[in-house]
Amino acid sequence: MAAAGSDLVRTLLFTVNNLLQQEKHKAALAVLKGFRNGVVYGAKIRAPHALVMTFLFRSGSLKDKLKAILKATYTHSRNLACFVFTYKGLQTLQQRIQGKSLQSHSFLAACVGGWLVFGNNNSINSQINMYLLSRVLFALSRLAVEKGIVPQPKRDPFPLFATLVWGIVLWLFEYHPHTLQPSLQSSMNYLYHDSNVWHDITDFLVYNKPRTAA
Repeated sequence: MAAAGSDLVRTLLFTVNNLLQQEKHKAALAVLKGFRNGVVYGAKIRAPHALVMTFLFRSGSLKDKLKAILKATYTHSRNLACFVFTYKGLQTLQQRIQGKSLQSHSFLAACVGGWLVFGNNNSINSQINMYLLSRVLFALSRLAVEKGIVPQPKRDPFPLFATLVWGIVLWLFEYHPHTLQPSLQSSMNYLYHDSNVWHDITDFLVYNKPRTAA
């Protein structure tokens, strides 16, 4: 009985591996693996971030905090998986229709995926889109220099960039905080406003705020 079960497993593995190695199924299988990688990567990225941010800044019971972490991780993982699936699927479809790969295929597939998956305005999608925006601006700046659209700077522009970014964000935080993302507001409140208040050594060095009596 055990030998028969072992033979069945080996046969199944052989069949699956044989299927995975067939070139005609490569495009469809790449879409499925993209979905898998989206799930894994989304969980790896979001879980540690949600854990830290929730326990640092979120109030409530341990159960509520754990639920918030799981929800954030699930949402990030699901959205990334769905986007990869949509993007790779539409990219493959366009290539099949036109018989070749074009740069526009990538752009259009990603636009549709972005609208369908990341177009919903929630905290997770907002963080992801803003993260990408900063990378996109950097990349477009480098591309503009490479293509000769913008002349090569004679000096490293990064110090000027850092100066403007920090100057603007702290001005916004101090005078227009409602325009900033809630998680950024929480971080900045902790760093710049909570550090202005203390009562004794306990909430000066040990705790951020005085411990309330049970």
